[in-house]
Parts: sequence; C-alpha cells; structure tokens
Amino acid sequence: MSAHAKLLQEFHEFARVAPNAEKLMQRISDRLHAEFTRYNWVGFYLVDEANPRLLVLGPHTGSFTPHELIPFEQGLCGAAATSGKTVIVHNVAEDKRYLSGSGIVKSEIVVPIFASGKLSCELDVESYFTESFRADEESRFVEACAQIVADYLHTAPLAVETSEQQGRKKRSGS
Repeated sequence: MSAHAKLLQEFHEFARVAPNAEKLMQRISDRLHAEFTRYNWVGFYLVDEANPRLLVLGPHTGSFTPHELIPFEQGLCGAAATSGKTVIVHNVAEDKRYLSGSGIVKSEIVVPIFASGKLSCELDVESYFTESFRADEESRFVEACAQIVADYLHTAPLAVETSEQQGRKKRSGS
C-alpha cells in the first residue's frame, strides 16, 4: 500500500471517531506535514462566519507563520475560494496572485472544501520546492484529503474557533 493510500485510510478511520472538525483538520495537517518532506506548511483556512468573503486561519502545522486573514480577492487561497476549484501553482514566483507568507515557499496547492453546497473552508499545502504538486497523483491525493473533511462536514458542523474569533471575543468581553 502506498504512503498516500495508508494516510487516506488513517484519515477515513479518524474521521469516523473525530470529536469535531477542528481535531480532524489538525490531524490531517500534522500527519501530512510529518509524512511528506515537501509539505512544508499544511493548514486550513475557514470562511469567516461574520464576513463570508474572508478566510481566517484554522488548524495548521508548518515552519512559518501564515497569514491569519485572507480576503477572497487576494492570493491563491482567494482564487480557490472565488473559483470554487483547486488552484495549483508550480512556481509561486511566476504567479501574480501569490500572497507571500514566506519567501522560501516555491509551490502551493489550495483545495476548496464545500459543505451543504457552499464553501466552508480550504486545505492549503505549501512547499519549499517548485513543482511539488505537478504529478496528478499528488494533486488527487491532496484533493482526497480535502474530500474527507468535506464528507465529515456533511454530518457535523464546522465549529472551529479561529484566532480571529478568539480576538473578537476578547475585544467584546465575552
């Protein structure tokens, strides 16, 4: 069994018992980052409930501090949110849409995740190597990981509290 197949099986099994979407997303982020040396940052961006044209940082793992907020009009994450389609960039230096989170990122894949017919979140994987997601097998694998989250969200609501939501609570005194 390939490394991809083993992880997908692990994620499917965990999704059956995961207490919430946050734990599932964190497990996927952690395991992808740990198992694939070319996956230097792995995380989820969630559609902000207060502003549905804004993505907020969710569960993630990686070697740099990512953007906490991304408007739909910016970056590769915004492009995936707007188009509703997977965005793969083999060399981010050649794509004007790229919103740099780290100067050493070279390639990226962003997969939109839908629940109940609307965009709920995205799986974002960044690499310090160009062309990390060129192989069809690689992009299909990342899309399959995202699909596991989508399937989970069809049965359980997305109840991840983002750092932006935590900040709002602190500011309002809740």
